Amino acid sequence: MNDVPGHLSEDRSRDAARDSERADGSGAHDSTADAGERLEPVRGPLYSRWQEPPPSMMTTRRVEMRRLADSMRIIIERLVATAAPTEKLIEVADELARVALMFDQFPHGTLYEGFAEAANVGGDLHASFEHSPFIGRANPLAPPIYLQEIDGVVHGRAIFGSAYEGPPGCVHGGYVAAAFDELLGATQSMSGNPGMTGTLTVKYRSPTPLHTELHFVGELVRVEGRKIFTEGRVYAGDRLCAEAEAIFISIDFSKFAELKAQREAAERARLAAEG
Repeated sequence: MNDVPGHLSEDRSRDAARDSERADGSGAHDSTADAGERLEPVRGPLYSRWQEPPPSMMTTRRVEMRRLADSMRIIIERLVATAAPTEKLIEVADELARVALMFDQFPHGTLYEGFAEAANVGGDLHASFEHSPFIGRANPLAPPIYLQEIDGVVHGRAIFGSAYEGPPGCVHGGYVAAAFDELLGATQSMSGNPGMTGTLTVKYRSPTPLHTELHFVGELVRVEGRKIFTEGRVYAGDRLCAEAEAIFISIDFSKFAELKAQREAAERARLAAEG
């Protein structure tokens, strides 16, 4: 019995057809290829850093940050769907307020570790995405999405809980679009150039269900100068939920460093004003 989802078989068949065209020359006049340079994906240790660093890189602090974020995700999931009585809400709110006070004795508000978006990393093999709002294991706002590169294609899997609900039982379309932005940001990084989103177009094909493992697929299409073209899809089982096209604009990495410096200066000023 074939346990490969139908859409994966179709993707592989399409890739095989493309390879055949390249081999026999029949794709030599492909208009997409003529429009820009096709690049071989940049591969290597970078892609293990999207989600799971080697055990030797997992410090106790990182492990505990992830564990804390997991606990907060559980609280968020329980909170948005709870039928707990008011008395219990008061009790839990008071308890969480006490927990929050435990952090007041430590500096906060200026930490920026690694990259919050996979789009900005380029070929940096030391990248970390622990605080990304979509793939960051240490960010409780992230579902999170788990990314993996296979044969030049970026695959992602995620389960969106109750906090992400839009239409009844479905993921809010805004979160679907943001997930594509992150997926295709990771995808464009295979060009080896750090980039930022220029345009993102999403077509919603069918409802995207909550509490269901979703499969994201991202492909690097071509590069034209500073423009990096990508395509993506998301499935629930074999059903296509949405597809997207995005153009990223590669930037001089020093510009990203400038943004980070400005961010840190603004945070210092804000904290000083708060006294």
